Formats: sequence, structure tokens, C-alpha cells
Amino acid sequence: MTAPRTLPNIDFWPERVDLAAAFRWTARMNMHEGVANHFSLSINDDGTRFLMNPNQKHFARIRASDLIVVDAYDPETLAGPDAPDPTAWGLHGALHRLCGHARCAMHVHSIHATVLACLQDPVLPPIDQNCATFFNRIAYDMDYGGLAFEEEGARCATLLDDPQKKVLIMGNHGVMVIGDTVADTFNRLYYFERAAETYIRALQTGQPLNVLSDDIAEKTAQELESYPEQDVRHLAELKLILDEEKSNYAT
Repeated sequence: MTAPRTLPNIDFWPERVDLAAAFRWTARMNMHEGVANHFSLSINDDGTRFLMNPNQKHFARIRASDLIVVDAYDPETLAGPDAPDPTAWGLHGALHRLCGHARCAMHVHSIHATVLACLQDPVLPPIDQNCATFFNRIAYDMDYGGLAFEEEGARCATLLDDPQKKVLIMGNHGVMVIGDTVADTFNRLYYFERAAETYIRALQTGQPLNVLSDDIAEKTAQELESYPEQDVRHLAELKLILDEEKSNYAT
């Protein structure tokens, strides 16, 4: 029996199910940070109301019905049940207020992306196809200012004002990935971590890197951006695996 797909008394159920699946798979890949880190998904036209994980709940246990609704303009949200922690509010609230194109946002301290964020030069060169996906599509924050409370969150959000740049390497911190949907954003998060791992492991060999030309890197990035339905099919397959395992993510 597969997990239920509709709960008519809860709004935005398909979006909740997608987001819950992304949480579960992020935990499975060990890209989470205990009970920290946060994902959000806009549910209104201007993006300022969004779904988010409840405070201090492990990604591996999050269900679709657990997700809370947050208003980026209402600080009283922090007084509600399971309210997001102040850093989640600061980072995601600012992002959804200031970057209307950021419909979905996923912030993690995944191992390889964070290693990259800790280098003096965190630029990801196009040394393979996955790395080339992100050529000229990454913003870099080199001015870490402490925990992402409201002021720091707003500063970070301004670095994603270019709609072409959908990854923010948060220096000395982690990574923020944005997108149009859960599938689009999770797919980008997954491949960014893979790209970062390839680069870090290549550096560990001590051998010279074989970096693609700018022209080929840009061509590859554009080809992958237009590749049909990879993000949708990717998330759909992950949900099918969870369903076959009788996971309760979609409850």
C-alpha cells in the first residue's frame, strides 16, 4: 500500500508531500545538520508566506502534516507552536521578502559544500559535467557575520538578487540553494553537493586540474538547464522508493 496522497483538510498537500520527501532524502544522504538547517517553499503569489520545517525536528522524521506556515512579514510567527528558530526566520524570512524569484529555498551544512565554503578561494571550477552545471550560476559570500539572525539573513538574501545565480556559497557556513519548485531546488542541491565532492576529491589528489573552457562550461550549463524533466523525474523516483519502504513522510 502506498502512502496517502490527499488530506483535504490541509492546504497545499502536494507541495507538503514533495517537501517532506526532500527532507527525508536529504537526511538519508547525510546532508543534514542534526536538528538544524531549514527548507522553505512559498505558497502565495509574492512568496512571503511559506511552508517550513518545525523547529528542532530531525529531517528524517518530518512528515507533510508537520510543516508550518510562516509569514515573512509577521514576526509573531516566532511565538506560534513549533515556530522556526530565529536563524531560520532571519535567513528564510529575508530571502522570501527580498527575492521573489526564490520560490523554494534549501539551506544545509552538507559536508562537501561546507568544505568548499571554508576555502580562501571557494570558487567551483568546471572540472566535470556536474561542476559545469553551476558555471556563472553561483553567488559567493565572503563576509560571514555570525548566526543568520535577521540582519545577517537580509545581508545574505541580497547576494541572490541575480535570478541566474541559484546557489549561494555561504563562506564559513554552508550553502543556500533556491529554485522554482521543490523538485527543481532539491535536484540542484543534490548535484551541487556531488559537484563539490568531485572538486574536493580532485584537489586531494594533488594533481593538476583539467578545467573546461568557459565556452564549453557555459554550453554545458545551458544544456542541463533545458534538459527535460530531470528534476521532476528525480523527485518522483525518490518518492516511489519512500512509498515502497512504507515511509510515513506523506502523512
